Amino acid sequence: RTGQEVVMKSANRDKAEGTLDKAKGKIKEAVGKITGDEEQEAEGNLDQAKGSAKKVKGDIKDTVNSARK
Repeated sequence: RTGQEVVMKSANRDKAEGTLDKAKGKIKEAVGKITGDEEQEAEGNLDQAKGSAKKVKGDIKDTVNSARK
């Protein structure tokens, strides 16, 4: 595999993980609100932030990979 292929797969993985983390976070946040569990709600918000960061990381890798072409 070329270095570009590795970066591309890594970028796609980061984006997918970010999407999953955001979805998981939204569920935790909603359950926390419904049950009145502030800790779970906060954990959901943190998961959403982590997911957003992973997606940005994947976008940056894509941009760098495109610039190398």
